[in-house]
Amino acid sequence: MELGSNLFALACRPALQPNTRVDRYMTCISDKLRYTTGSFVTYLQLAYLHLATVLPAFVLGTYLLCSRKESDIYKKLGRIYLSLILTSAVLALFMSAQVGPTVFGHFSFIHLFSVLVLILVPSAYHAARTGNVRRHRNNMIGLYVGGLLVAGSFAFSPGRFLHQWLFGSL
Repeated sequence: MELGSNLFALACRPALQPNTRVDRYMTCISDKLRYTTGSFVTYLQLAYLHLATVLPAFVLGTYLLCSRKESDIYKKLGRIYLSLILTSAVLALFMSAQVGPTVFGHFSFIHLFSVLVLILVPSAYHAARTGNVRRHRNNMIGLYVGGLLVAGSFAFSPGRFLHQWLFGSL
């Protein structure tokens, strides 16, 4: 009975109540971001925008890797996929590192995957436009594995926002 009422209370409360550990953590992050960039966009807003682009990119990328190539729908979905993952990479560059060592007080190891995406997207697009199927395929597999699978698995490591948000360990 007590477990059920605690779960109900947990489900019914607002996501970020004042004076919670999550609220204090996100306030600290947003203050740091506002201080370092002069922007009014908070880390939490950037994180949600990043998730809003990377999650559909993951689903779409999985579908495209498994689907029949050279159809019109494949090409249209491929352009949408490249736009989503490119947007996600650019957004990630604006998110300051919260875990581990940083370069210039902002970038960490995981930001290298954004650089990988910024290099592979134009290369893959150019390869597709020029008919270099092998290079396009290799770039797209590298983009999916490096930019989504590996970077995504690092995002779930302890201390990162996604791990704290999903598993509640602050």
